[in-house]
Amino acid sequence: MADKEMTEVSEAQIASHWKEEELYPPTPEFIAQANMMDEGIYDRFALDNVPGCFKEYADLLDWYKYWDVILDTSDAPCYKWFKGGLINASYNCVDRHLAKNRNKTAIHFVPELEEERVDHITYQELYVRVNEFAALLQDYCGLKAGDRVTLHMPMSAELPITMLALCRLGVIHSQVFGGFSGKACADRIVDSGSDYLITMDAYYRGGKIIDHKEKADEAVAEATKQGQKVKKVLVWQRYPGKYSAETPMVEGRDVFINDLLKKYYGKRIDPVPMPAEAPLFLMYTSGTTGKPKGCQHGTGGYLAYVTATSKYVQDIHPEDVYWCMADIGWITGHSYIVYGPLALAASSVIYEGIPNYPDAGRCWRIAQDLGVNIFHTAPTAIRALRKIGPDEPAKYNYQFKHMTTVGEPIEPEVWRWYYNAVGKGKAAIVDTWWQTETGGFLCSTLPGLRPMKPGSAGPGMPGIHPIILDEDGNEVPSGEGKAGNICIQNPWPGMFQTIWGDRERFVRQYFERYCKDPNSKDWRDWPYLTGDAAIMASDGYVRILGRIDDVINVSGHRLGTKELESAALTVVEIAEAAVVPVKHEIKGVEPDMYVALKPGYTASEEIAKKVQQALVTEIGPIAKCRNVWIVPDMPKTRSGKIMRRILAALSNNTDVGDTMTLANPEVVDAIRKMK
Repeated sequence: MADKEMTEVSEAQIASHWKEEELYPPTPEFIAQANMMDEGIYDRFALDNVPGCFKEYADLLDWYKYWDVILDTSDAPCYKWFKGGLINASYNCVDRHLAKNRNKTAIHFVPELEEERVDHITYQELYVRVNEFAALLQDYCGLKAGDRVTLHMPMSAELPITMLALCRLGVIHSQVFGGFSGKACADRIVDSGSDYLITMDAYYRGGKIIDHKEKADEAVAEATKQGQKVKKVLVWQRYPGKYSAETPMVEGRDVFINDLLKKYYGKRIDPVPMPAEAPLFLMYTSGTTGKPKGCQHGTGGYLAYVTATSKYVQDIHPEDVYWCMADIGWITGHSYIVYGPLALAASSVIYEGIPNYPDAGRCWRIAQDLGVNIFHTAPTAIRALRKIGPDEPAKYNYQFKHMTTVGEPIEPEVWRWYYNAVGKGKAAIVDTWWQTETGGFLCSTLPGLRPMKPGSAGPGMPGIHPIILDEDGNEVPSGEGKAGNICIQNPWPGMFQTIWGDRERFVRQYFERYCKDPNSKDWRDWPYLTGDAAIMASDGYVRILGRIDDVINVSGHRLGTKELESAALTVVEIAEAAVVPVKHEIKGVEPDMYVALKPGYTASEEIAKKVQQALVTEIGPIAKCRNVWIVPDMPKTRSGKIMRRILAALSNNTDVGDTMTLANPEVVDAIRKMK
């Protein structure tokens, strides 16, 4: 390509070098039992039928009062769904199931230590525990509808119990991922204006008991400095009746929930009928600088959307045992461990620990022992399991009918291992794409209706109408191998209502760029900017290339980091790959490739050359990297995400910053010594 041509390539039009992957149809057995087999759903949810089509989703719920209007756009783009309706999320997830499913397991809580018994909590027991805790929160704390409470809890049965008790009262909950620091928790306490913090004394991680209570002390101290006084810290005990943390309780401020609950034995609290547009929870996005961003999700719209997508995309039936391996501290856990599955009377698995404790077979033993038949996890976990135990799934007697991948694009090579090894060539896979802000899936195949395509998230969900725009707002045609900024043309019930306390930032970040008229009350004038780069194939299937910022511009060629990493993973020895940009005088930037090997392989120049050759073969000579670094492991957060920011700092010889949040900070020095 000539220099002149390169400079005229639109910034949003990233040439995609990936080939289109083959299609995998679901099995006839899966199709026969699927919740959604009606092709007409795509017509019913066509763009011209928005918003009225979403009544179909709302009708999956029980309402105290039907709505006056399905979508109120008077404060566009801060939409109100099912306005005038009255509903309670706790009632929909618990009470309404008692008549038929009282003795059915609602939650299987699996402790990390295998010698401890799995706790099987029925819907009746969930009802009792949610009511008693709601009574405590109402009486002891004086909490009422509209109040905010921050939770900083690990994976435990007590976490959904706490969430459901709070929303029973109409109290807005803000759960902070348990692996986050006390400082991160404090920022969220301050931003939400929470007077109460609910936590747990300790939990297991990698076979060790972790003192979690110390983070509560740090959070309260830091929040106080910022002007937000926490009245009480309510502490669940990992072992009721026993304190498992070394950090002492603070007299007058800290109380054991297990002790207080004795006073509320047998108490029942009527669920508060809440306006459909009332906030249900705040979910703060992670990894950003500056003030945390609290995504405010409404009650009726959010619950309708996650219930429907759990039914039609996750294909959850009441008799299924469903395991989503995400953490409830993230939106995936809220939508697809707690609210969606429980609204459908599912049996939802909650696992306390890490997937490879005490060994790489743990996940598959859990699946075998509990009869799990729907499995839901992230590419990060899939890559890790493939790396440490590629042959483990074959050793266990389980059979998934359905598997989900979520959170980031999955490389086709990893997808195929997931399909063949984990799914044993029989499970339907949905490769879902969505965000904290969107509440539920945006793109995915409906598994009984559409074939699977490795590395592709599939078409827009029914009622979700994606469009790919260039920098100037022109539509990038599908099927041309060009990518751009993926936007959604219409509102949907699961989308967040605003950024808590910052409407201006909400409009600026997500709508301003492509807004056709800032004074308009017509939703058609407000396309939603997702911030992701994507390409749409001629069949309407969408492939996400990563965040718009995750595109490396090498001499005018814009390469998505995900396609470079996918190419590296075609090399048989490679378990994980991460690409970062390195400044270059002439090219602007060039890519640096970090790879980690599967067990049994030793780093060598030959493997590095194979990676470079794979980049050339899969993409072309422009994709060759400056270096291929074979590292002992990637720097990762506690949730398993690769910290590319740290790798980029190492490649550019800049300050790596704080590494305290890493699960393996020692890796940073090991990589630095290689350079």
